[in-house]
Amino acid sequence: QRDAIQEVFEQTDRPLSPDEVHGLAAKAIPGIGIATVYRNIKGLLEGGILRTVEIPGTSARNELAGMAHHHHFQCNDCDKVFDIPGCPGNLDNLTPPGFEVSSHNITLYGKCHDCND
Repeated sequence: QRDAIQEVFEQTDRPLSPDEVHGLAAKAIPGIGIATVYRNIKGLLEGGILRTVEIPGTSARNELAGMAHHHHFQCNDCDKVFDIPGCPGNLDNLTPPGFEVSSHNITLYGKCHDCND
């Protein structure tokens, strides 16, 4: 079950909620329970295979750990979250004088390709 859940993340190029993982894993393992999905996600997080993606105002999602620094896009219609490769770079020009940026997360919002049709 753990291998099937890990494979879901490896074959999907975006952060996933536990419900999304459950739906995708059920294709390989019919009858898999949501508690099993949560338990295995927790183990994959503890093992450093996954990392948590926090999007303000939504439940946490997870994606493979070890990815290069990137940001996210959340669809306002279907609520799916997608990776945005890369980063706009130095944000010091947005920072008030005397402040120092230690990290940042950028989330864009709008309609994904499927919902925009």
